[in-house]
Amino acid sequence: MVDSSQPQHLFANVLARVHAVCGVLAAEGGWPAGIDLSRVVVEPPRDAAHGDMATNAAMVLAKEARAKPRDLAEAIAAKLRADDLIASVDVAGPGFINLTLKPQAWSDALRTVLREGAGYGKSPMGAAEKVNVEYVSANPTGPMHVGHCRGAVFGDALCSLLQFAGYDVTREYYINDAGAQVDVLARSAFLRYREALGETIEIPEGLYPGDYLVPVGQALAAEHGDKLKTMSEGAWLPLVRATAIAMMMDMIKTDLAALHIKHDVFFSERSLIETGNNKVTETIDFLRSKGDVYEGRLPPPKGGAPVEDYEDREQTLFRATAYGDDVDRPLMKSDGSYTYFASDIANHKNKFDRGFANLIDVFGADHGGYIKRMQAAVKAVTAGRATLDVKVVQLVRLLRHGEPVKMSKRSGEFVTLREVVDEVGSDAVRFMMLFRKNDAVLDFDLAKVIEQSKDNAVFYVQYGHARGHSIFKNARELVPDLPEDTGARAAYLLDAAVERLTDPAELSLLRLLALYPRMIEAAAVAHEPHRIAFYLYDLASEFHALWTRGRDLPYLRFIINNDAEITKARLALVQGVVSVLASGLAVLGVHAPTEMR
Repeated sequence: MVDSSQPQHLFANVLARVHAVCGVLAAEGGWPAGIDLSRVVVEPPRDAAHGDMATNAAMVLAKEARAKPRDLAEAIAAKLRADDLIASVDVAGPGFINLTLKPQAWSDALRTVLREGAGYGKSPMGAAEKVNVEYVSANPTGPMHVGHCRGAVFGDALCSLLQFAGYDVTREYYINDAGAQVDVLARSAFLRYREALGETIEIPEGLYPGDYLVPVGQALAAEHGDKLKTMSEGAWLPLVRATAIAMMMDMIKTDLAALHIKHDVFFSERSLIETGNNKVTETIDFLRSKGDVYEGRLPPPKGGAPVEDYEDREQTLFRATAYGDDVDRPLMKSDGSYTYFASDIANHKNKFDRGFANLIDVFGADHGGYIKRMQAAVKAVTAGRATLDVKVVQLVRLLRHGEPVKMSKRSGEFVTLREVVDEVGSDAVRFMMLFRKNDAVLDFDLAKVIEQSKDNAVFYVQYGHARGHSIFKNARELVPDLPEDTGARAAYLLDAAVERLTDPAELSLLRLLALYPRMIEAAAVAHEPHRIAFYLYDLASEFHALWTRGRDLPYLRFIINNDAEITKARLALVQGVVSVLASGLAVLGVHAPTEMR
């Protein structure tokens, strides 16, 4: 059997015990060598009435073990019943195995939370593997809008989650500063420059009308006086473009800082083509040498459906269909310049050349059709040695009391990220942007996210943390030596008689606390930080429910004046709850207040 004294979290501990049993059965039954136990999982059952945990071991191993799933499940169950941590084992259906643990498992799990403190839930799973996460990457043509906001929060929380799970994460922003849109930006800024010199201007269709370019025009006027007006467009365009991009990026970084988001790398698309050796040309030549680039014609789209990059002409094509895409993709435009896709291939090859084989891109809702071609490109330029996971962040519908919010005067066409953060605060923005799966449309109501009610998830979770600290404050009348410092308090409560926590509501909280490390690992594997937000809401809800029960049933209160032992045990439970709430909120980048104002 597994040595239960090893510092394993509960789900990992039980999984190790299931693996050990399978190893014994393999030796006894002569299973083929090298059976893959990584497919075996231990997880909470779908129905809590079925026990504390469930394992699929018999279902996934039966074929290789040359046994019927039900028969194998019975054999596994028989050995698990001898385990000192397991109270009962039941086999259900075709071979599912449900486990009920002995009460000591939950007491020990709480002590693990107290002992590990802020480190509880951290995982060595990532093994310091390098991961590159590219997110936001908004065109540097104006302030970030609320849609960018969701991608920014999602990407940043995903990075924190992966770091918590043991990965070596690089946060990257890809600056799209080489396309036609930055020339449009420069022409728009040039009009504001003329305005700063006293001219009356009109902004024509196709240029950026927002007031955010007024400071750019003023900066250009201060630096150049009226000299730019005497130059040809070919002469002033690169000067204006460089200033405009730099000022837009400063604005974007300031907006991101309001959400406590900071990237490690800002990588310029222009650097791929303006260095001594053109990386885009180099990448295309590399693909051509492998037979992955050819000159040819694309067939017209089936059914006459429009395709954005279809042209009926001989052109340079990437053989994307050889790597899982639906059609081959153009690399050169009719004017001889590179397509965005060509630059994106070079960008991802550059990441691989920098040592990243684990790549994650966060795309906006309008880039879903881009996923297959990028994954095909990464396979091609890395010979399949790198993986690219693309997470699509869907649209945000911005509301106030259920009604759509009007566009921003500052941007001219959308509500800016900064306006939203300034109105409701970064905590509400970050939590609520994650309180829905990334690929589902999100309704963000500016009025609801500042309500102090259970219906406002961020308030409810933060209130749970603050309520825990309020309980500690009140408990000092009975337990005057209860430390205020979190670490010292956890150490003080380690010897509490937590075995006395036997009420179903208390046990439910203990089970949730024990689940936290497994939830972190599962969320990290799936690249889904919203799971943390969901978990924290469930934990806070159970905690608030127990507090409410104590108000109605005095014997369940956290502080029992004539029973110091049960009080200390319940304070240990409260410490476990606030510790995990603080941990999860930290991963999401949300403040854990000790009191609500």
